[in-house]
Amino acid sequence: IMQMIGAKRSFTCAMFGLNIATSMAFSPHAMTRASLMHTTARSLAKGVSFRQARLNSRSSAFHYRTICTTIPKAAEQSAAPSGAETKAPIRKRVISGVQPTGNLHLGNYLGAIRQWVVNQDEHENYFFVVDLHAVTAPHDPVELNKATYDIAALYLAAGLDPAKSKIFVQSHVPAHSELCWLLNCCTPMGWMEQMIQYKEKAKKQGESVSIGLFDYPILMAADILLYQAHLVPVGEDQRQHLELARDISRRFNDMYCKKKSMPAKGRRVFREPEALILKEGARIMSLLDGTSKMSKSDPADGSRINLLDTPEVIAKKIQRCKTDAVDGLVWDDPQRPECTNLLNIYKAVTGRSREAILSEVGSMRWGAFKPLLADALVAHVAPIQNRYHELMKDRTYLHQVLREGAESAEAVAQQTLDGVKTAMGFTSRRDLR
Repeated sequence: IMQMIGAKRSFTCAMFGLNIATSMAFSPHAMTRASLMHTTARSLAKGVSFRQARLNSRSSAFHYRTICTTIPKAAEQSAAPSGAETKAPIRKRVISGVQPTGNLHLGNYLGAIRQWVVNQDEHENYFFVVDLHAVTAPHDPVELNKATYDIAALYLAAGLDPAKSKIFVQSHVPAHSELCWLLNCCTPMGWMEQMIQYKEKAKKQGESVSIGLFDYPILMAADILLYQAHLVPVGEDQRQHLELARDISRRFNDMYCKKKSMPAKGRRVFREPEALILKEGARIMSLLDGTSKMSKSDPADGSRINLLDTPEVIAKKIQRCKTDAVDGLVWDDPQRPECTNLLNIYKAVTGRSREAILSEVGSMRWGAFKPLLADALVAHVAPIQNRYHELMKDRTYLHQVLREGAESAEAVAQQTLDGVKTAMGFTSRRDLR
């Protein structure tokens, strides 16, 4: 090295740099040696003597040695599990809700709520009563108020646990409405005109159709994006709305979050949600038409089993439901959709396999099977009805659950809304000093 001092000083520095890069790839001790060489090289480049360069480097190396030996040990200690403790897995967030219009029926319960209950240990859950969606069509204010609490009580009665799932009323979190308006302002009109459900419902409502009905897919997108949901349980009729939410998320992030020079500083605001596919057999059809989905909006009450129907009403609806004149019961015959539907219901409420059910009822006629199905339905909904009546008799607990759920939901929702407004360039009262 002494021979390289002088005209070859720059070459000396380059060699020290190469040694540093090589040494840092191995160990803390190698990094200490690297720091020694690095400081020596810098001193030589400044023209000091080799002896003074070595003295400077030793002082610097002491600090490097301290950092390189203590920090890795501390990191290893903090990362190592203590006793039986293990790192908790990250749970994906799920968001869903039901409108407080009409009564919850068997299709709502088997197709959605029961699966929420089964999966609530696996996910971080936000389940709400979507009362803002309920006013997109003419409604009775008194009935809306009652139905909102009915739906919330049935959530709990069906098995949703407030310790595992946030349960709240949509309108109790104002961020839903505010985000809907902001998303309105960045969603092309052409996207909304393609929504199939609006076209179908608009035909039924005629001239009384509201702008709210046209716009409610954006409110649904706001519901989902507000909570940064990973998964959204959807049926076939809602897939288009989930795709709209994904499109809006992507468009907003492209418009306001791409450039680091923008207020969002290159950070995306929304997560793109994915569909949570419902399990086989969850789709329950009308009792009067095996090709149509069981629905609260169907004017014929006999088309559905409501969760609060009395045993007598359930027996009467099953007795009058549409069947066929064919002997024997089979699954998946396209010519017998009602037969498949009733067998699916029986399977869902008994929890038995197809093979076991066909062994029991496959040779039955409708006159023998219908009472069996009615009894199974009554037995299945009885615990839900009993718990519902307890909750409605004393609403203290119900109100507490909804209040705490709204507070937890609002904390998450407001964080997202603040990010949206910042990205779009809005000021905040926090900025005013």
